Amino acid sequence: MASSVTSYLPAFEGLLPKWLLLVSVISVANSIQAYATLTYTQRVYNNVTAPSPPKSAPSRMLKQSSTSSPETPSLVTPLSARTFGTWTFLSSIIRLYAAYHIDEPLIYQLALWTYGVAWAHFMSEWWVFGTTRWGKGLAGPVFVSSGSLMWMWLQWGFYVKG
Repeated sequence: MASSVTSYLPAFEGLLPKWLLLVSVISVANSIQAYATLTYTQRVYNNVTAPSPPKSAPSRMLKQSSTSSPETPSLVTPLSARTFGTWTFLSSIIRLYAAYHIDEPLIYQLALWTYGVAWAHFMSEWWVFGTTRWGKGLAGPVFVSSGSLMWMWLQWGFYVKG
């Protein structure tokens, strides 16, 4: 059975291609949950100190989270969660291609960019917009995007020749 599982793994040396595959699979699951529930997306966003949305926002879009007070509406709406899920799914497709074509410069660069964009997004939501704060919900995406970005940057010459 182990040989049948390993036959699906990327056929490249090193752990980076396997990591890209793992993150891709986890990201697909994350995308599905973003469509199914707001719970996990609300763990990343919904800083209680963030500015409130306009009073004209429809009340059905402002479902309370467990960390919000009744006066502080949720920053995560069904639309924003689905948009995040779609963005995550697109990134997972690019990373999946990179896992199996890691020696192709353009695919490698696209995968690298997915982590750069993710890092910039999460950092700006934390440091600029204040819609999240450091904690369990933010730590995972920050560690994965930062670590993967650095790892890919350092391994460019090993995987991409020429």
